Amino acid sequence: MMLKDRKAKAEDFPLKEARALVKDLMKANQTIYWLDFLFSLMLGAVAFAIAVMSESFSPIGMMSYIVAVFALYRAVIFIHEIVHFKKGTMTAFKVVWNVACGFLVMVPMFMYQGVHNDHHKRDVYGTKLDGEYLPFGTQNPWKNVWYVISSIFLPALIVLRYLILTPLGWVIPSLGRLLWQRGSSLTIDMDYRRPPHTERDGKYWRLQEFFAFFYGWAAVGLWYQGFLPAKFFVVWYAVVFLVLFMNSIRTLGAHAYRNPGDYKMTVAEQFLDSVDVPGGFLSALWAPVGLRFHATHHLFPNMPYHSLGTAYKRLKENLPDNQLYLEATRPSLFHAMKTLWQDASKSQTKK
Repeated sequence: MMLKDRKAKAEDFPLKEARALVKDLMKANQTIYWLDFLFSLMLGAVAFAIAVMSESFSPIGMMSYIVAVFALYRAVIFIHEIVHFKKGTMTAFKVVWNVACGFLVMVPMFMYQGVHNDHHKRDVYGTKLDGEYLPFGTQNPWKNVWYVISSIFLPALIVLRYLILTPLGWVIPSLGRLLWQRGSSLTIDMDYRRPPHTERDGKYWRLQEFFAFFYGWAAVGLWYQGFLPAKFFVVWYAVVFLVLFMNSIRTLGAHAYRNPGDYKMTVAEQFLDSVDVPGGFLSALWAPVGLRFHATHHLFPNMPYHSLGTAYKRLKENLPDNQLYLEATRPSLFHAMKTLWQDASKSQTKK
């Protein structure tokens, strides 16, 4: 569907009615956050340890690897919730997430803070200033395949960034600035350049950068002293790779990606360019922590993840006319990916 058609439809979206229906669902339940995150983290850590200690490619080793991937994927994805927390809230949760999870996978919180918030701005979403958006729905569909495959290189780039380039950036200012612009953002646009640091990026990003560097070299030191087996690093790479691989597939299924990059979209248009895949248990595995309701999240960015399912059900059942709302719904990830491929293919035939 052309953008002008989407714009015409978006004008009819019952945004006011939708907000009224879910206004009581905006408060986060801290107990749910803590229990969910800590359980996912501990399950992932235990499974990771078993995978390291088990015989390679043994049934228990492979099963532990799969459990570690999905559990740690869920734990890592809490970074998406963290950057949406209101300023000054859930401070302990942020610190614990960084210390127990973010530094271990070398994805500290500052890499998402500010950058993701821009993704929700009306003047940024879908434009060339949005590092989390590419016109997947209008470009050659095989480029989308390459985007997913390229995940295999990302753990190596993360290691290079924090173990080698980070200390060099401390003594070479020009390299430090380059790392901030090109190597400090969890984005999908490889041409994205992060704007100069402001308060919204957090006060302690340098400290977070140091601890990611410290954790990495501490692991190397423990291996050198004989406390960690070399297999630890192999399993770490394999886990981080599959986490990023699944997240890249989830990313492709999160939006329709029809904006070529030169059009500013309203909240309703953002919603219609996004995707809900309510599904069930499987959807919660590949799109954890509420991300299967990605379109609804774009309507209500500050709604806690544990309320999104309830919000989706209410809006589906209680909007006077839910036809537009359900246009963002896909029955499965396969359907969302198929739709994206078809949109991209059609756009190429029109050129």
